[in-house]
Amino acid sequence: MLHLVLCWHFHQPDYRDADGRYQLPWTYLHAVKDYADMAAHLEAAPNVRCVVNFVPTLTAQLLDYAEQFRTGELRDPLLARLLDPDLGTLSHAEKRALVEQCFKVNHPTMLDPFPTYRRLYTLWKTVEECGEPGMVYLSGQYLADLVTWYHLAWTGETVRRAYPDLLALMEKGERFTPADRRLLFDLYGEVIAGLPDRYRHLADRGQIELSATPHSHPILPLLLDFNAAREARPTLPMPATPGYPGGEARARAHVEAALADHAEHFGNRPTGFWPAEGGVSEAGVRLLARAGVKWAASGEGVLRHSLAASGVDLGHKPAWCYTPYRLPDCDTALFFRDDHLSDLIGFEYKGWHSSDAARHFITALGEVRRQAVHERNVVSIILDGENAWEYYPYNGYYFLSELYAALSESMTIRTTTFADYLSVYPESIRPLPRLVAGSWVYGDFTTWMGDPAKNRGWDWLVAAKRVYDAALPGLDPASREAAEALLKSCESSDWFWWFGDYNPGDAVSSFDRVFRQKLKRLYQTLRATPPDYLDSPLCHGGGAMESGGVMRRGGTT
Repeated sequence: MLHLVLCWHFHQPDYRDADGRYQLPWTYLHAVKDYADMAAHLEAAPNVRCVVNFVPTLTAQLLDYAEQFRTGELRDPLLARLLDPDLGTLSHAEKRALVEQCFKVNHPTMLDPFPTYRRLYTLWKTVEECGEPGMVYLSGQYLADLVTWYHLAWTGETVRRAYPDLLALMEKGERFTPADRRLLFDLYGEVIAGLPDRYRHLADRGQIELSATPHSHPILPLLLDFNAAREARPTLPMPATPGYPGGEARARAHVEAALADHAEHFGNRPTGFWPAEGGVSEAGVRLLARAGVKWAASGEGVLRHSLAASGVDLGHKPAWCYTPYRLPDCDTALFFRDDHLSDLIGFEYKGWHSSDAARHFITALGEVRRQAVHERNVVSIILDGENAWEYYPYNGYYFLSELYAALSESMTIRTTTFADYLSVYPESIRPLPRLVAGSWVYGDFTTWMGDPAKNRGWDWLVAAKRVYDAALPGLDPASREAAEALLKSCESSDWFWWFGDYNPGDAVSSFDRVFRQKLKRLYQTLRATPPDYLDSPLCHGGGAMESGGVMRRGGTT
């Protein structure tokens, strides 16, 4: 028997600025397209077990969106456009911004299959050729149809099959009325409001294990010690500052907040953590152990580096990859992702016929089982649970349906969770003499440190943290709470992911702007004057313009 853990990581950066307004809409769009679909696939395959990982800041955004739908007090400008009664009165700049947003999809799978949506795109390209004078031809009806189709395209395949009114809108295709758009708005609200309970129910019936991530998705090893970045890359350029002040207390604050948040929203403390970006170090794992975390997971590259540093022969992968590990005098078990098999789902199978892809994956698992060194071998498949599907036909509906059906029927593959595996096979945990710090991206931290813009971002954050430490004792309780929330957000890994000229230009600009705005608000909350450099972009330039989701790490964003 081969044991298989599917771990779906649910995360979106906190797209809210310091005023609570959303700068990008990806959280609510992914909720209706992907988080809803992923729940439905599990509900339809009760014999398939897996781990679902919620980052607390994602949960907070989902709850905030549910409140927006309930009250109508909208903090997301794109969502507000869906209900705007007269889009024809928008300025040319507002029209352009709306149109550009509404074509940010993967065209082959989310635009091309719909002739009316495709026609709207053809009309836009004609107008675009005319430059600014052409904007006058974009009528209110054109924009109403466009914003409706954008939201229709972002609905999950299982959602479409569950809501006849949604299919009726797609059949209508054009000349959408305010009532049509309200119907779509209400449908989005119903789906999003129901998501937490759906996953909690799956956990309560024992089908899934819900895990967590440190609160605002920080790279714990870097908070603890900047030098962790050099364990896998000894010559990596470093920030000017030697380390993050009070980093251990900050790392502990994120872990404790995640434990409390998870218990509040899902009913129980999580047994295990997927550290942000699979980022681990010996100090980070020991901090998790002290917090009572029973398991954590990371990428195969980290294990390769760690075993190589310990003099272990890496010739036969099943002999070292498919088992949990534990550091000396540490109670937290460590699982490591099979990069090849995980990336087949994240990147490769999107271009395959669904039956062929599912069959190929089951065959690959069969080969692992054939080579397995014992019956306790466990394969960890870990990837983002939302981002890959827009590159699949029908949002991955047929691939996931066929994969889950094959796993349900298999007599040789047992789907399980990390916690249940440990409870059945505690003796399978092997000692790991040394853990080389790194993440699931290349097995190192170069995605978050080393680039000049990333290092500059760390230096700016360190400067703000020093002011925070000095000012905190003199603040009233409300200001302390506000400053703590802002600092947590500024410590997120997501800012540093996007800093650098090699990323899409509009995404870099958005994250740069919000990071600086939050740092400025932090200074103001601390009753300190923000530095002048926060008025200028941290990053200079950027790569290609973003279009739809951007492929990233084990999945995408």
